[in-house]
Amino acid sequence: MYDIAKIRADFPILSREINGKPLVYLDNGASAQKPRVVVDAMSDLYLNDYANVHRGLHTLSNISTEKYESTRAIVARFLGVKNEDEIIFTTGATEGINLVSYGWAAPNLQPGDEILLSVMEHHANIVPWHFLRERQGVVLKWVEPEPDGSLPPEKVLEAITDRTKLIAIAHMSNVLGTKVDVASIAKAAREKGIATLVDGSQAAVHGPVDVDAIGADFYVITGHKLYGPSGSGAIHIRSERMAQMRPFMGGGDMIDTVTRDSVTYNTPPMKFEAGTPGIVQQIGMGVALEYMMGVGMENIAAHERDLRDYAQAKLAGLNWLSLQGTAADKGAIFSFTLSGPAHPHDISTILDKRGVAVRAGQHCAGPLMDWLGVTATARASFGMYNTRDEVDALISALELCHDLLG
Repeated sequence: MYDIAKIRADFPILSREINGKPLVYLDNGASAQKPRVVVDAMSDLYLNDYANVHRGLHTLSNISTEKYESTRAIVARFLGVKNEDEIIFTTGATEGINLVSYGWAAPNLQPGDEILLSVMEHHANIVPWHFLRERQGVVLKWVEPEPDGSLPPEKVLEAITDRTKLIAIAHMSNVLGTKVDVASIAKAAREKGIATLVDGSQAAVHGPVDVDAIGADFYVITGHKLYGPSGSGAIHIRSERMAQMRPFMGGGDMIDTVTRDSVTYNTPPMKFEAGTPGIVQQIGMGVALEYMMGVGMENIAAHERDLRDYAQAKLAGLNWLSLQGTAADKGAIFSFTLSGPAHPHDISTILDKRGVAVRAGQHCAGPLMDWLGVTATARASFGMYNTRDEVDALISALELCHDLLG
């Protein structure tokens, strides 16, 4: 039984009004709201138990360290990872991908080596590779999706050449909602000795993920989309790849010894976690993941499939709306434009007057916008606390947009 009323009651912000209307929060693809249990856990740590981790022998340091390190086990369980030492804490997916770019790709790739990307990637999974293109002569090679926004794994694999060293790809598109069969890609890539990085920022929040089964070398998540705080996240790195990596940043915790003439490094995961970390943020993310697992990832996925199907049917009835991406079994993410002069920014502004929060712009996906042939879209993205009534509120607000701007 999916108790949507109870779930919504766990998120205090959902009870507020915007412009005199009940808040309909459909910007989950950008950042999700936080349940009270996460906010309370973070507040309690600051008020009662806070101290720096790993470095003290006093009671508060021990309590903070225990809570912080227990989060690593929570992340591993959430992702289906057996070895929790393969979990590295980051400030989010962006840092995780940059860690791979600097720590693994930069020392291991040569001029002319290729990184294979899809045009659906978020800028966080594009710009770090452009750094390597600019600085080391690495070649970026692009794969385009099918017209419906789907991306068959064979299309990615057909683009592999003898210079391909890394495939970096999103598990789910933040614009189209397309789900990618990353397990098939990772399996074929490994057989060819090619590394794979999967951006799990969207996929991990919408249903169960088994990273060990997927078999990618790197899998990144970001806490703020997972109903946790901003500034939290993690990356799973297979031990074999960790052994090939240099540290990303230098400072406390990641060292073993430091002298005037030399430095030796700590063992992973500490080797890749320099300085005082986001202690409270990471603990908050762990609480958020436990909350999601308590509801049940399969239950969340089923609820969102129902919302997706209901919203898809409603949106299809608006013949003046163009939906971007209609791949089968896509996530509950809808990007669209309206016919006529309506700009996505105008759409978002009018919807906000009805209390409906959607995203407008390029969604950090410039190459995808170019491929779609649009300058921007509006995007409604659903989460575990959204309802069919909120879909109806979205449709009503879009009809108002059409009346005013169509």
